[in-house]
Amino acid sequence: MEAGGLEWLLVPMQQLVSWGAAGAMVFGGVVPYIPQYRDIRRTQNAEGFSTYVCLVLLVANILRILFWFGRHFESPLLWQSIIMIITMLLMLKLCTEVRVSNELNIKRRSFADFDLNYFWHWSKFTDYVQCVLTFTGVTGYITYLWLDSSLFVETLGFLAVFTEAMLGVPQLYRNYQNRSTEGMSVKMVLMWTSGDTFKTVYFILNQAPFQFSICGLLQVFVDIAILLQVYLYSYYPQKPVPHTAHPASTKAL
Repeated sequence: MEAGGLEWLLVPMQQLVSWGAAGAMVFGGVVPYIPQYRDIRRTQNAEGFSTYVCLVLLVANILRILFWFGRHFESPLLWQSIIMIITMLLMLKLCTEVRVSNELNIKRRSFADFDLNYFWHWSKFTDYVQCVLTFTGVTGYITYLWLDSSLFVETLGFLAVFTEAMLGVPQLYRNYQNRSTEGMSVKMVLMWTSGDTFKTVYFILNQAPFQFSICGLLQVFVDIAILLQVYLYSYYPQKPVPHTAHPASTKAL
């Protein structure tokens, strides 16, 4: 009787924990960007945030969705990618509006110019959308042609998670260039670290494709490196290294 009673209690609890973990996976990835979004909106200044973070996450999650067609993985990971793509587009929209409003005299640049010198430095949000749609269309067509190749599918999965693992690198490099973390939301990086740690443990426990676990660990190491920059530049301020500013990159895009 006691064993039966405990089983009756434990099964619903295990189900609730499973649902909670799945919910955390789906929405947990976007939580770190809420304080950064609010800071940019409040200050009308996007200098401390690198929009290459958005580029990395858009590419990574588009590739992950395409990987799902070749090798189905857990639904929460698929929904996480969809939610993240929407979030990154919202971040790009805000950053573009803020930058353009602060730089009224700069020459307008568009995706249709096909000028690599100004790649991801465009003047309208619609140009970023066009770029994302073009990338999705091209990679989607290639995936459709090679979907029967297990080597291609596994490589696609590795590229997806490896690209995501490089998420913090643009911010890491930006901080290094500025010799400062001013304008970057420390809360965002702390949430990155906790979220990536949880995500990596989730991958391992749920036996996700091995690419997910390896790149999850790499992502945690990059997060820790950024936190070390916060400590270093806060307690040991350094003079910024002079470098030639790109006309379109004098402010964060």
